[in-house]
Amino acid sequence: MTAHAPAAPHPGPSAPEELLTVPQGMARLQLGRSTVYDLLRTRQLASITLGRSHRIPAHALADFIRTRLDQEAA
Repeated sequence: MTAHAPAAPHPGPSAPEELLTVPQGMARLQLGRSTVYDLLRTRQLASITLGRSHRIPAHALADFIRTRLDQEAA
């Protein structure tokens, strides 16, 4: 009898983007509130605004860190 490999799972819709609050971004970056708001204001850290609330896409933190590392390496 021939064994069959299990079928690959069907690719579902892409996972929704994780949106972080400013306090969550502060914790992940280990930075203070005013520093994070300055990064948002100067668009060094990407965010979206929902009403009066800022939400930081999780990938934006990785992009920010990568950009800073590249700048310091240059």
